[in-house]
Amino acid sequence: MLGLLFVGIIIFLGANFGQHLTLENAKAQQLALADYIDQNFVIAAATYFIAYVAITAFSVPGAAVVTLLGAALFGFWTSLVLVSFASTIGATLAFLSSRFLLRDWVQSKFGDKLNAINQGVEKDGAFYLFSLRLIPVFPFFLINLLMGLTPISVARFYFVSQLGMLPGTAVYLNAGTQLAQIESLSGIVSPSVLVSFALLGLFPVIAKWVMAKFRTSPQANNGNA
Repeated sequence: MLGLLFVGIIIFLGANFGQHLTLENAKAQQLALADYIDQNFVIAAATYFIAYVAITAFSVPGAAVVTLLGAALFGFWTSLVLVSFASTIGATLAFLSSRFLLRDWVQSKFGDKLNAINQGVEKDGAFYLFSLRLIPVFPFFLINLLMGLTPISVARFYFVSQLGMLPGTAVYLNAGTQLAQIESLSGIVSPSVLVSFALLGLFPVIAKWVMAKFRTSPQANNGNA
């Protein structure tokens, strides 16, 4: 019953709020909320944190846009702390829900992808999860759910996810800081905005190259041996 309720909440949130998590709406909300945040910073930060945890835990589409919005609202360093911890806590809640509530549903829905996850965990352990966080081979919500069906411990999942998602989070937030600077369509093609969003596309490629170099290094091979 709890599992069915959880699935129902995911469907409800995705159907009713997912369409609002767009870049255009984020810009409009950023302008409307700027004054309120200046006057009520603690409340605003706590509300954003809790909302981000819920969006991640329930796998609501649009987390990337909410990340960009957070940087525009709170600045880079504050949003880095908020998003880093909120995304990891939300991911861990999704992980726990899969392990204890939705095991059968996840198994039946994504069983074809579970074999690849199990093989990766068996071969590389927590390092495989770290690789998935750096290189988005699977969507993050899918990683959260499928990892719940593996033997990895909750503590290891949390700490590896916190570390592995940090570089990508920083890249997204850097792009998000430019959102506040866009006042018209011409602002989208400014050099700073173009560089920031170019990093979003280059980051997975760079991360994949770094991980490939690490795997083929003598130190990594000795460690695996």
